[in-house]
Amino acid sequence: MTLGTATDPYELRFDAGRSCLDLLATSHPREHLDGVGPLCAWIRGAGLVPPGTPLGHADTSWPLAFRELRSGVDRLVRDWLARTHPGPYDVDLGRLNDAARAAPPAPRAVRDEDGTLVRKLDGPPECAALLAAVARDAVELLTDPVARAGLRQCAGDNCPIVYLDTSRGRRRRWCSSEVCGNRERVARHRRRAALARDQLPGIRLL
Repeated sequence: MTLGTATDPYELRFDAGRSCLDLLATSHPREHLDGVGPLCAWIRGAGLVPPGTPLGHADTSWPLAFRELRSGVDRLVRDWLARTHPGPYDVDLGRLNDAARAAPPAPRAVRDEDGTLVRKLDGPPECAALLAAVARDAVELLTDPVARAGLRQCAGDNCPIVYLDTSRGRRRRWCSSEVCGNRERVARHRRRAALARDQLPGIRLL
């Protein structure tokens, strides 16, 4: 899922398969968590809070905290992809574990106006609680051998996005078929067209 416009398919993407990987995607191709508003949009889009949850108490320290968590998780994930064991990022691992130690936002089931049960939070979510939700997702991903084996970096040119490949046969190549996959198909078509033109016999002028 992508929240954005047709002209900018990279706006707040949520197609990496895990919330911690979706967080990594917020740094490409530019910094998206550069303010409280964009971060709150990401928090909602990632499903860390139920729809309609007020986040008016968020302040300018929140984006920095999420970017710091993102940097550490990014290094740990790429350490795994490079298969460099043991990993050189013990400081990042310690910070990830510290972030995961806090309690994530506590959900409640409440009656909607029509009597349907809906999910709400027990109170306004604090930054540490939201960080914990993402950090715990990263801990679960990095410590689960089956899930961890599905980590892939996009095969698109100059695309650093990491995603979880859950496709049959684990043959997924791109972070998004509509973005990098489509670019690769267009580039392939252009290469074939150029090759066909080069192979045409020269036209002789009389």
